[in-house]
Amino acid sequence: MTDDAFALLHPGVQYHLANTLRWNGLRPTQAAAVAPILAGEDALVLAPTAGGKTEAAAFPLLSAMAEQDWQGVSVLYICPLRALLNNLQPRLHDYAQWLGRNAAVWHGDVGQSTRQRILRDRPDILLTTPESLEAMLVSTKVDPRVLFAGLRAVVVDEVHAFAGDDRGWHLLAVLERLARVAGRDIQRIGLSATVGNPDELLSWLQGGFTTRTKRVVAPSVDGPATPPDITVDYVGSVANAATVIASLHQGEKRLVFVDSRRRAEELGAALRERGVTTFLSHSSLSAAERRQSEAAFAEARDTVIVATSTLELGIDVGDLDRVIQIGAPRTVASFLQRLGRTGRRVGTAHNCLFLCLDDEQELLALGMLDRWARGWIEPIIPPPSPRHIAAQQLMALCLQEHRIGAATWRNWWGSLPIFDDTAEDILQFLCAEGYFERDGGFLHIGPEAERRFDRRYFSDLTAVFSAPPEFTVLAGRNEVGTVGTDLLVEEVEGPRVLLLGGRSWKVTHVDWPRRRCFVEPVDSGGKAKWSGLGGGVSYAIAQGMRSVLLGETPPGVTLTRRAQATLAELRSGYEPAIDQEAAVVVLPSEDSGRWWTWAGTAANRTLQASLPTLIDPRQRIDEKSLRLLPGIGPRDVTAAVANVTWRAPEVAANAVSGLKFSAALPLGLARHTLAERLGDEAGARAAVDEPRRIHRS
Repeated sequence: MTDDAFALLHPGVQYHLANTLRWNGLRPTQAAAVAPILAGEDALVLAPTAGGKTEAAAFPLLSAMAEQDWQGVSVLYICPLRALLNNLQPRLHDYAQWLGRNAAVWHGDVGQSTRQRILRDRPDILLTTPESLEAMLVSTKVDPRVLFAGLRAVVVDEVHAFAGDDRGWHLLAVLERLARVAGRDIQRIGLSATVGNPDELLSWLQGGFTTRTKRVVAPSVDGPATPPDITVDYVGSVANAATVIASLHQGEKRLVFVDSRRRAEELGAALRERGVTTFLSHSSLSAAERRQSEAAFAEARDTVIVATSTLELGIDVGDLDRVIQIGAPRTVASFLQRLGRTGRRVGTAHNCLFLCLDDEQELLALGMLDRWARGWIEPIIPPPSPRHIAAQQLMALCLQEHRIGAATWRNWWGSLPIFDDTAEDILQFLCAEGYFERDGGFLHIGPEAERRFDRRYFSDLTAVFSAPPEFTVLAGRNEVGTVGTDLLVEEVEGPRVLLLGGRSWKVTHVDWPRRRCFVEPVDSGGKAKWSGLGGGVSYAIAQGMRSVLLGETPPGVTLTRRAQATLAELRSGYEPAIDQEAAVVVLPSEDSGRWWTWAGTAANRTLQASLPTLIDPRQRIDEKSLRLLPGIGPRDVTAAVANVTWRAPEVAANAVSGLKFSAALPLGLARHTLAERLGDEAGARAAVDEPRRIHRS
């Protein structure tokens, strides 16, 4: 198979594989991808981290480019992160030069002179993000019909990272418009680590072009000769975690994942206090700071880099010796991505050390590992009802074309399901509120769209994710990163000191109108804080947590003595809340009972909304249980769940501000859209499914 696939490639590619890379053959995934990609099929290429997915797409596309004489920007390579684009561009450019072609990158950090050069001398491969692609389509300085006249294929790297949120719907909508600008169907190739529903993910990636031939490329590959080294430890605090990291694996390169920017800063500072060479990477550090950290880390040996999920998606930071996880990721998919960063050298094994800061983190880690050990991985499910993206796309198309036909706008998106039966209501609302102005059968951008989305460049209209406003932190002329408003307004005694990039900075001046914060370095005392919402726990992971409490220990996972002691305490403490046989446990107390569902956060929201006569509405919803109203007992629960009518969670009017472009929807429709995304009816149904026994403790 490998030899046959190699023979299909262009002779120039064959030559350089043998003589430049000195490969003696293609990897199984790369070999399996050659024929379908050369045939023009849409494809989803699945392989573990460092499995050669980029080459699996690049080599056959370069072969097709040479054999069919593609000209201009013929391949788009789309990534979720700018850092990943920067990391991939030199490699793709080297491959392209084998055939006298080239690759360039375009994103928000790319300067105007580079963009002008790209427009003047169009590269064969253009690496970009969906937001930059949208900006090109609506820009008055770019003619997309010229730039993309030769477009033949789109590669979407880390496609699972797009499909799980609204950036995926935005990407598909932009690709539909791009196909009509180019005047042809465009081959779509997704690259991903293993996912739970590959066929559905590939169908989603095809967008409105569902009749095209498609294939999932996921050849069976022998597992690692050495099983992964997975260890769970309980350390109790960030300071203790820093002490453990400083003392373990000295002389090795360690990548430490944390769940927040604040945690990254605190741990980074604690490691530096212990004399560990430490770098940081998270989204609030400036691009220059991140690049400097990643480059320095890649070249060093005895060092640590502390990162949020920014380093989960394949960015090359050299050969890693160890991955350490503070707490636990909330999905098996994230764990597999992080685990796959290690064990790349011959004779080494994949490894991950979990350092849990409290007992609930240990329970989450073991629950996730229980699902992993069973071979389960999350299906990628796009968010339902992306009506706010529909509103954004209507305005973006109007900017692109300068006007849209009131009766013909649907032609731009075909059957793409971002437009449901509420589309006409959305359009009427946009007209009534002044986002559009009518001129006969056409619509033009109105004053309200100009007011809300930056009348000069409409830059806020090209990004579908929103974030609280942040201030740029400047040390002299050098940008360090950004911080939230909270840190700059809360009361402090003495100087205001920030923690950013693992270093402490004293605030010397705040330019409030321009959102700039000027600082100078100090030795210590900095504080880090950003606004954000914690993620929920799925039904499957919650069930894994329940299994662990019932006595299951994930096979292939080592628990330290501290972790074993903590698990014993967890099992003892939760003993009244679980039962081997019963589906539900109700624990009466003086005022009210508690229903231990172990159904996950979203499912518990659905249960709360669907059973208002049982469940107290004034509570913080978690993944484990629900507080019942006073006087409710097991018989009441049994009767209610037998006749439940499922409802979406309630959403307050002010909550829709977290839904980007919600202002471009009628308030009721925006609330309904958000409500559909907060619940999990399938998980709620499973929680009350047979056997519906109620256990009184």
